[in-house]
Amino acid sequence: LRATTAPSNKMKIKRNRYSFLRRHVFVLSLFPYLLVGGLISTPFVVSPLSKQQQRESQLFASVSSTASCDIVRVDLADGRDYPIYIGTEFSPQDNSRLLAQHVQGTKVLIITNTKLRDLGYLDTYQASLTNQVNSKGKKIELVETLVLPDGEEYKNMEVMGRILDKALELGLDRKATFVALGGGVIGDMVGFAAAIYQRGINFIQIPTTVMAMVDSSVGGKTGVNHELGKNMIGAFHQPQCVFIDTNSLSTLPDREMCSGIAEIIKYGLIRDAEFFCWLEDNLDKLLARDPVAFRYAVKRSCENKAEVVKADEKEADVRATLNLGHTFGHAIENGSGYGTWLHGEAVAIGTCMASSMSARMKWIDESLLKRIYDIMIKAKLPVDIPPDSPMNLEKFLKLMSVDKKVADGQLRLILLKGPLGNCVFTGDFDEDAMKTTIEEFVAECAGVA
Repeated sequence: LRATTAPSNKMKIKRNRYSFLRRHVFVLSLFPYLLVGGLISTPFVVSPLSKQQQRESQLFASVSSTASCDIVRVDLADGRDYPIYIGTEFSPQDNSRLLAQHVQGTKVLIITNTKLRDLGYLDTYQASLTNQVNSKGKKIELVETLVLPDGEEYKNMEVMGRILDKALELGLDRKATFVALGGGVIGDMVGFAAAIYQRGINFIQIPTTVMAMVDSSVGGKTGVNHELGKNMIGAFHQPQCVFIDTNSLSTLPDREMCSGIAEIIKYGLIRDAEFFCWLEDNLDKLLARDPVAFRYAVKRSCENKAEVVKADEKEADVRATLNLGHTFGHAIENGSGYGTWLHGEAVAIGTCMASSMSARMKWIDESLLKRIYDIMIKAKLPVDIPPDSPMNLEKFLKLMSVDKKVADGQLRLILLKGPLGNCVFTGDFDEDAMKTTIEEFVAECAGVA
């Protein structure tokens, strides 16, 4: 493997506590391999890798020399941890080696959307799994496919039901594996279908959008939308692995690419100040689709997400902080009609609303608020609700009242507090500041009578 090095940058803020831990955990993880290679002569005691981790490492080491790769692990209890493979220039043989080891049965159903089918991705991955040897040493005998319509407006029970229909028609059993090939909509629906089909079967995530790579494919949150609320029907169901080939971003429309960058920015705001500074310095490279910069941004985002999921898998506490801007953003998506906004666009506006509210309560400095607006605008993301929007204060409050973070009738928000890289998940905020912020953002909207 070629070593991956983060693009150089001038950091203005000292590394947060997670950077220190991440650096030392990475160094310690190298010792087993250095010992095997005879590069360290002094005896050193290390924890043995599990059989699954050994198999993953051996196969990962066999990836073609043209590929540049990283592994980020999502560590969970009860042996449910899994790898996130991040790379470029994967060969068909690489796809086969890395994916087939996470298939336990002999039957696979790949689900994708019309766009990716037409771009040839479905054929590529179907060929990569056909006749390969699974994790049990058996031949994968069946690799079927299902193509669903593309778009947030199709993320519902009816369309998700087509996955279950197909699985039943094929007679798939509990050893079968679903493969989600696509963005967040496909990943969420396939994951949910896997969670409830025969009370739970395995699935693999192959995200093809920035949004899915850095957020929705990692952590096991699955589900569909309801007309009364976004992602209100779903389950926590972890994948067997996440396979990220950043080359797929070459066919991603600019609007969708920018939408995903909103989620990357989020990590810097809530917990990784150094990363936010790197984004300020390197955003132009991301917009230009620089492969080294993008792979670094995806890896850093996945590391942040994996750490949070390890600490709080079921979103009882700290994981909720990953939803910065989402309570406002989900209300915008639903109230405007699913499909009007891309998820990241609505989250960008929601993040500006949450940040403005935080500044209004004197929880963050105005200088930080300006930096947030500046980076969103530079990323070509919306920061205001347009005049033709149907949103108003009453609609916001109604939709936010059914948000998943409401507990015992109390709305809880993720807000920024303190220096860059810090936030709180709380119901203890100034409600008037929230209403004033909403009124400020909808003042010129058509929905305001």
